[in-house]
Amino acid sequence: MGKMDDDDDDIPQLSSHTLAALQEFYLEQQQREGMKTSQGFNQYSIGSIEEDWQLSQFWYSDETASCLANEVVVAAGKGGRIACVSAPSVYQKLKEHDGKDFSVCILEYDRRFSVYGEEFIFYDYNHPLNLPENLLPHSFDIVIADPPYLSEECLQKTAETIKYLTRGKILLCTGAVMEEQAAKHLGVKICKFIPKHLRNLANEFRCYVNYASGLD
Repeated sequence: MGKMDDDDDDIPQLSSHTLAALQEFYLEQQQREGMKTSQGFNQYSIGSIEEDWQLSQFWYSDETASCLANEVVVAAGKGGRIACVSAPSVYQKLKEHDGKDFSVCILEYDRRFSVYGEEFIFYDYNHPLNLPENLLPHSFDIVIADPPYLSEECLQKTAETIKYLTRGKILLCTGAVMEEQAAKHLGVKICKFIPKHLRNLANEFRCYVNYASGLD
């Protein structure tokens, strides 16, 4: 009989610590889902839609998103129109300003953001000018863009979209390694302000503008 008892020991058991951690994780998930359905939930708060790393999504910290949102509101001016290209956490922060004197659109590949209704425009940087007919050229006072990948091809294609949409002002957020390409494709210069993300990224991130901004 002793031999059979020994066989039972070979069955992998989760430690009580691991089990507790798993239970905590599931409980947190349930609470988060519960929050989303409760009336008090802010559908525009950063994190209400979680990052999808496969889409190279990394949300800004709350402080950075606030700073960038405030900057584009000032740059757009009274009654201004703002386009957020692949920058959903700035869009979410702008929506927290709701009732202010500006309008905003989000151009985004991730269709989860379609919950925001008519302001959501599906956008794939591989087809930079495949945009709805009602999105007229040069119809935005400022475009803020955060291309999903640190490649010249991605920046060049996103730049086509930016130049089509903007009346002039551009705020680009991308890696420090893209400084030369950003100048080449969009005529933007690096700012002193350093954007931060909810998770630390391996690549240094910077902001670039082509106008006198409050980010220096």
